[in-house]
Amino acid sequence: MKKLINRPDDVVREELQGIEKAHPDLVKVHYDPHFIVRADAPVQGKVGIVSGGGSGHEPMHGGFVGRGMLDAACPGEVFTSPTPDQMLEATKAVNGGAGVLHIVKNYTGDIMNFEMAAEMAQAEGIEVTSVVINDDVAVQDSLYTAGRRGVGGTVLAEKICGAAAERGYDLQRVTELCERVNANVRSMGMALTSCVVPSAGEPTFDLGENEMEIGIGIHGEPGRQRMEIQPADRITEMLMEPILSDLPFQEGDEVLAFVNSMGGTPLIELYIVYRKVAEMLEERGITIARNLIGPYITSLEMAGVSITLLKLDDEMKELWDDPVVTPGLRWGA
Repeated sequence: MKKLINRPDDVVREELQGIEKAHPDLVKVHYDPHFIVRADAPVQGKVGIVSGGGSGHEPMHGGFVGRGMLDAACPGEVFTSPTPDQMLEATKAVNGGAGVLHIVKNYTGDIMNFEMAAEMAQAEGIEVTSVVINDDVAVQDSLYTAGRRGVGGTVLAEKICGAAAERGYDLQRVTELCERVNANVRSMGMALTSCVVPSAGEPTFDLGENEMEIGIGIHGEPGRQRMEIQPADRITEMLMEPILSDLPFQEGDEVLAFVNSMGGTPLIELYIVYRKVAEMLEERGITIARNLIGPYITSLEMAGVSITLLKLDDEMKELWDDPVVTPGLRWGA
C-alpha cells in the first residue's frame, strides 16, 4: 500500500485540519464530534442544509460547504457513516430559525443515524426534514443499501438546494425541490481498479489486469457484471443505456450531464467519455444545457467513472447558475 498518510487512525482528523488551515475564510471545523460548517453559520432566517457520509469521497461532502451549497457536512471515518451526535451538533450549529434539511444518501447507516439526529434535533425545537437520494440505476440492493444507492445526484441536489436556501426559500419549498431533483436524476458508475481503505491496507476487491466492473458502488460494492475491459465508447454506452431508459429521458428534454472521476481517472479520459455522452444525447434529441466534469464524488484512488443525468426545468437551471463559494465548487462570485 502506498499512501500519503501518517497513521491510518489519523487520516480523517488530519484531513480536517488541512481543510481548516486551507479555507479559514469559507469554513470552520469542529472536532469531537467532527463536522464542518460554513464560516458565517448560522445564517439567521435561512434554511440550513446538512449532509454527510463516510470520508474517502472528497470533495463530497466537506468540500461543498459554503455559500450557495451546504451549511454543514459530517465526515465519518473512511467509508463509514457519521454518528448521530455529529449530525445533531451540525444541525444545531446551522439552525438559523428557519429549519434544517438533511440530504441523505441511501445507505443504511446514513439513513439510520440521520433519522436519530433529526429526532433529537426536533426534541430540541428545531424543525428538520430529510430527503434520501437514490439515483444509482446499477443495482436495486447492495451490501450497504435497501433500494438504490445514492451517488452523483447528491452533488447536484446539494448545489441546487443550497442555492434555493440562499435565495430565501422556506423549508417546505427547499425540501420539495430536493425531492424533485432526486426524482429526475439517474446515475451509473464503473471501475477499472479497486481502491485501498487506509485501515485495511489492501484492495477492497480484486479486479484482474484486463477486467472491469460495470455498476460498481462508491464503496466498492459489486455492480451488475464483471467483464473484459472495453473501449471507452462501449463503456459509455453500457452506462448511458440504463440511465436513459430508466427515467425515461425523452426527445426535447434538457439535462445536466455530470461525468465524474472515481478518484484515479484523469480529465483526459473524462472528456473522452463526455464526448460520447454528448453524441448519444444529440442522437436522441436531448440537449445538454449544463455540465459538470471532474472528480466530485470519488472513491479514494479508484480508477473509474460515473455518469449522472439530471432532467432540468427552468428553476433548476437558474439555481444551478447561482453563485457558489466552497472549497470544491465555486463560480459566479
